[in-house]
Amino acid sequence: MKWKEDNSDTETISRESPFRSFFGGGFECSTHRLRNGNRLDLVASTHHEKFALPDYQRLKKQNLRVAREGLRWHLVEHTRGRYDFSTALPIVRAARATGTQVIWDLCHFGWPDHLDIFKPEFVSALGSYGAAFAKWLKHETDEPAFFVPVNEISYFSWAAADEGSVFPFVTGRGFELKTQLVGAAIHSMESIWSVLPTARFVHVDPVIHVVAALKRPEDRPDAEAYRLSQFQAWDMLSGRLWPELGGHEKYLDVVGANFYPHNQWFYNLKGFQQIRKFTPVPRRHPSYRPFREMLTELYQRYHRPLFIAETGSENRIRAGWLRYVCGETRAAIESGVPVRGMCLYPILNHPGWNDGRHCYNGLWDYPNSNGQRQIYEPLARELKHWQKVFENGGLPMDETAETMEIARA
Repeated sequence: MKWKEDNSDTETISRESPFRSFFGGGFECSTHRLRNGNRLDLVASTHHEKFALPDYQRLKKQNLRVAREGLRWHLVEHTRGRYDFSTALPIVRAARATGTQVIWDLCHFGWPDHLDIFKPEFVSALGSYGAAFAKWLKHETDEPAFFVPVNEISYFSWAAADEGSVFPFVTGRGFELKTQLVGAAIHSMESIWSVLPTARFVHVDPVIHVVAALKRPEDRPDAEAYRLSQFQAWDMLSGRLWPELGGHEKYLDVVGANFYPHNQWFYNLKGFQQIRKFTPVPRRHPSYRPFREMLTELYQRYHRPLFIAETGSENRIRAGWLRYVCGETRAAIESGVPVRGMCLYPILNHPGWNDGRHCYNGLWDYPNSNGQRQIYEPLARELKHWQKVFENGGLPMDETAETMEIARA
């Protein structure tokens, strides 16, 4: 966001979106290691690295003028302190050729093998790498720069260091990892600002709703405590929680909310161990929380512009899921919540993380040898309908800009 140069202590949330279109597409870019030691590379396995230009031309044809991409840090910094951004060049060129705005993930679940994510060196390494990329990007494009320093801090901390289902597969260290990643994100923002003072940041995490099963009322306090933990990374970044990390309101720019069909479930833990099968709350269940309420809570907590950074589903329910999310988003906007965009994620079908199965969860399928991808027409039709609603004047907007208090640095 643009900080005022005068001595005022207030700033307005502009009604003008920072994004080129309301809808965008996100390219799956996870690069973490599996238990068998193999490293994922979804940019390669979806052939997006090979067909970046036609992929971006497809985005443009569907009026998706915003993309989420991930740098593959392990390829960029194969040797400690030496950076090679050649793997990002095809994407930068494709975005430039099509006039597409890119939001870059610096760390999307993967990092170079020479780094230990729990050590202090990880913090400085993310900052140095972020600054090096910002400097390189400044010479490649004049487009405004958007970054996600660390993707899904709260989710990743739980999965990698509490549940232990994602590399580095440890348990009982989730909060420790969360503080480490917040510190690394803050350091990377300062490093990037030193090169690109106008850089903007999106901080992405899932929004969730966790409830006790009706037959287990004794779980209600723990379920609510777990639900509230979704806010910890954003609270740390803004200095509300663990201020010794250096958090400050200035670090919380755009709040990115990820929302999928499995983001609401019945509490099933004892400590960090699952003691019951994961059971999502059905949308028609009385405990299911409308997405509009989750967006409203997020905005009321932080008073920042919101971006639905990931949403999507699989198979035949893809179009219906988008219909639900868009309807709820429209209701939230009409009530005064500044949702500035929505990213269909993933935009391409991809192999499953652990089993390699063909996941039918995108707008386009695997490519043929010429780079052509078949579009999933039901989702394309649903998208076109909501583009008319959100982007062509079909949505009434509150004319009154919200004002938020910002403590000056």
